Amino acid sequence: MIEIRTHCAGHTVEIGKKLGKILDKGDVVCLTGELGTGKTAFTNGVAAVLGVKGYVTSPTFTIVNEYEGRLPFYHFDVYRIADPEEMFEIGFEEYVDGNGVVVIEWADLIKEILPRQHIWVDIRKDIKKGPDERVIRIQFTGERYKGYEEKFQGEL
Repeated sequence: MIEIRTHCAGHTVEIGKKLGKILDKGDVVCLTGELGTGKTAFTNGVAAVLGVKGYVTSPTFTIVNEYEGRLPFYHFDVYRIADPEEMFEIGFEEYVDGNGVVVIEWADLIKEILPRQHIWVDIRKDIKKGPDERVIRIQFTGERYKGYEEKFQGEL
C-alpha cells in the first residue's frame, strides 16, 4: 500500500494525474472517503491525463458519466444507490469489463459487486494537520495490477 499526504485540492488532483498516467483500458479505480475529502478532485486528475476535456463533475443523480479521451472514461458516483443490484440495470458489468477506465466514487457501498482485481484509493481528511490536509492510501489488488505499484511510485 502506498500512502501520500496532500496539502491542497490541487495537490490531490496532481496525485490523480500521476495515477492516470499508468492506467490502461479495463482498469477499475475504486474511491472511498467522506464527503468533501477530494474524491472528485482526484478523479479530475485521472480524467485530465486520459485526455478528457473540461471539468469532470460527480454524477450523483445520473450514477455514471461517460467521457471521451485517449481511452473511454467512465465516472460512477454510487452514493445514492440503495441496493448494489441496481448497478446491473445501468450496465455496470459492460463498463467494468469494457475498453475504458472506470472510476467509482463511494465504491465501498457496492463492494460485493466490484471486480476482485481493482485499484483501491481511500482519501481521508487529516484535520489535526490542517483543513486541507489529506491522506491518500492506494492499494493495487490482483494479478492484473502486478507492477502498477512500482510504475506509480516512479511517477511520484
